Amino acid sequence: MLKKQKRKSRFARALAAGVVLLILAVAGVVWLWTDFGNVKHRVQSKLTSLPALLDLPAQALAGVDVARMNLLCAQGLRGAEDLDVNRCLATLDEMAARVRSETQRHYYRFERNPAEFEHSEGFFRMLMLAVVLAEDFQVHYAPDKIGTAADARMDDGFFRDAHDVFLHGLAGSSHQGTCSSLPVLQVAVGRRLGYPLSLVTTKGHLFVRWEDARERFNIEAAGHGVNRFSDDYYRHWPAEVSDAEMQAEGYLKSLTATEELAVFLSIRGMCWREAGRYGEAMESFRAASRLAPGCQSYRLLATDFQRQTAGAMASGRMN
Repeated sequence: MLKKQKRKSRFARALAAGVVLLILAVAGVVWLWTDFGNVKHRVQSKLTSLPALLDLPAQALAGVDVARMNLLCAQGLRGAEDLDVNRCLATLDEMAARVRSETQRHYYRFERNPAEFEHSEGFFRMLMLAVVLAEDFQVHYAPDKIGTAADARMDDGFFRDAHDVFLHGLAGSSHQGTCSSLPVLQVAVGRRLGYPLSLVTTKGHLFVRWEDARERFNIEAAGHGVNRFSDDYYRHWPAEVSDAEMQAEGYLKSLTATEELAVFLSIRGMCWREAGRYGEAMESFRAASRLAPGCQSYRLLATDFQRQTAGAMASGRMN
């Protein structure tokens, strides 16, 4: 009897010790996770310039807010003279909070009639996101920039004003943008809500993809309404894409963080080109090409702008 009591006592002490160790382990994980979040915030808060962003190792870019990357790429451009990165980020946080609230408030509609949303909770959430941005924040496409890739020309003025092709135009007082910035806004707000969103390129266009373990679909919300389109749709719209172009440009793939930054740098490069600043355009496309070596057009444009820079220097026309 005494031996049994001693065994029970030893077992009780061992169990108590195990519980204490488990509690300490859980507390340690929570502390590490919280500390990681704080460190991540501190690192991002120090990213206040594009050179600092470009100095980061490629693997670190995955931890940088896509909105911050986009806004830093607008610095110094025409139409970004009054850019306030932190104020824009605060506006995006406000947008995300509103989307979260309205999505929760209307979630009963999905539960009651999922067929109305194509039996897709992801589509319901993206629809709510687009509706809130449009109705509560008056986000819209810049009316003077409406067109298609088939209408695009190098000197059509699409990239004349950074306000229309970077996030600060949508987070500012006008709340307007284009297919260069509206998908970025949707991804930036959606990721703040934990949505599994990626940016995707096709010829002359940028769109959004939802992809998780349950479903994968593309979202087109830069025009009228919100639509789900197949990958094949984007092989023919807004322009025809050949197999060779698919291979050379990496179209229809979910972009990594480095590839997202490369896209933003290419937009920056086109803004510099529109301003006649070929040297800056060349540097932007060189940086884009280093980040996304699988995109042929970045290399070709960098070479083209290098040639134009040399020609402008030779003729004394450098800005």
